[in-house]
Amino acid sequence: MLKTSIRNKLIVLLMITTIVPFGSSIIITYLYTKDSIEEQVVEESSNLLYQGKVNLESYINELNGLTLSLYNNPDFINFMRSPGQENNYLTIGIVKNVVQTILYTGDTINGVRISFADGDRVISATKRSTVVFSNKVRDSQWESFRNAERSPYNMYIEPTHSQEEKNINRSKDIVTIHRAFRNVPGDEVLAYISLEVSPDKIIDLSRNLYNAKSEEFYLLSSEGEMIYSSDRDVSDDGSNQKWIKRIMESKDVSGTLEWKEGSFNGVMMYDQLPASAGGWLLVKRVPYVNLYESAFSVAKINILFGVLGLSLVVLATLFVSFKITSPIRILLQNIQQVEKGNMKVQSESFGSDEIGILGFRFQQMIERINHLINREYKLELENKTNQLKVLQSQINPHFLYNALQSIGTIALKNKVPQIYSLITHLSKIMRYGMNMEEDVVPLSKEINYTNAYLLLQKERFGENLDYSVEVEDMVMEIPVPKMILQPLIENYFKHGFDIRDGVGRIWLSCFQDEGELVIIVRDNGVGVTESRLREIGDHFKADAWNKTGDETNIGLKNVYVRLKLYYDHQATLQLENHDGGGFMVTMRLPIRMEGEANESNHH
Repeated sequence: MLKTSIRNKLIVLLMITTIVPFGSSIIITYLYTKDSIEEQVVEESSNLLYQGKVNLESYINELNGLTLSLYNNPDFINFMRSPGQENNYLTIGIVKNVVQTILYTGDTINGVRISFADGDRVISATKRSTVVFSNKVRDSQWESFRNAERSPYNMYIEPTHSQEEKNINRSKDIVTIHRAFRNVPGDEVLAYISLEVSPDKIIDLSRNLYNAKSEEFYLLSSEGEMIYSSDRDVSDDGSNQKWIKRIMESKDVSGTLEWKEGSFNGVMMYDQLPASAGGWLLVKRVPYVNLYESAFSVAKINILFGVLGLSLVVLATLFVSFKITSPIRILLQNIQQVEKGNMKVQSESFGSDEIGILGFRFQQMIERINHLINREYKLELENKTNQLKVLQSQINPHFLYNALQSIGTIALKNKVPQIYSLITHLSKIMRYGMNMEEDVVPLSKEINYTNAYLLLQKERFGENLDYSVEVEDMVMEIPVPKMILQPLIENYFKHGFDIRDGVGRIWLSCFQDEGELVIIVRDNGVGVTESRLREIGDHFKADAWNKTGDETNIGLKNVYVRLKLYYDHQATLQLENHDGGGFMVTMRLPIRMEGEANESNHH
């Protein structure tokens, strides 16, 4: 009752027509918003990284320009070419002035150091000490000096490292810019000038490039070493090397990379400074959780409105369904009372709509039936019943065809083409089967009858049945015994359809092969055992129908006997299990029938 109730069907239909549009709208809106936000964030972050790259490049070029300015000082150049002038106070004053000028030009420069290429002389100065002349270059500096010497720009930027400050018992991170000072226009390296720079300005520039609450920012050297990290828990070693390595391997100086590994799941945007400015990499990471936060908010709002709208629709659906179906339920209860013999049912008015008119007509019908019962005797009613049975037995096929056609026409007028189609197919089947005037028909008629039969079975079993009919055009007019295909197909529905696995399938194919008409009927049932095949073969060879006492395959034997009557031994009927599973029947018939005899003459 629950499955067939109009009320339940109406509720389900209205719920589906509401939930599907609302759900689709929420999903589409979320996906569109998510993609739009991602594109917007990537574009804004890329522009911001580019601006940060320009600012960092300008700052580094500014520091680099301090060392390049030394080429404009002839006295300093002469000292570098002839360093053995430490006892010349005038020269020493020039050198001190140059070093201190560079030292105090920028607020972020903490120290200046000039290391001669011969390795035994160093001039250094910091803001906490005067200019100092020493005799030894630290061994740890030579690797950086060699990097600067090999650079096409004569410059190498050493990433941040800790430096112990004198008079203060603590360490401070610094960035060191090394320049190979050459004897221009020659290529000989005279000395290495090193600027020890506080990363404070670099950090300030970096902090303007990301949102600390929802984004991460990293500044990497050209070798992938971490210069600045917004997350102190992230370093350039261990598991974090993978994403750094991926960016370093990229041939693009800027781009976007999606990363879903380890503790990070999101989008990374990166840009790179020119090699002349150190080739540093600016990397910005945005987790998907933060990236799609706005999309989630929009989706939540849509879901909230969707739930509110759905609640209103549910209430309206329940109201409408109860309003429409309550009178129908009362009418159904009255009909059930009539079926039990209670002809005195009474019901209040259902209104003036179609359901109200139906209830009024039903009440009138019951009153008239009561009137007839009261007027006629039971014996007279029984006599009428007997007369009706006699009339029913006299209905001829012509009347039945016309009645089916009339019913089909009414169904078509009421826009129910499916009923019209089914009645038409049923009419074809009955007309074809009741026509006793022809025993041999063209194969096309037999195929039309078979299609009508299969269509009715398809309507009966729905998606549980699938069939295929393939017939070559050249064999459509070949004469065959009437009703030769239907027993083969019906055999599947009797013995194989109910014990199949999955969807029931049946294939019919007709084609010409070496002067013979070949008809194959195959299904996907479980087939039959070899012993059962032998029993059916023995049953076919029996002289009489009741010789073996087996009537389960009477349809197949009917086909076998008729083939022998029409074609003698020229036709064959082969039964076998198909390699792909199921039962298969193969008939091979001559193209021409011998004698064109009617089937009735063979009985």
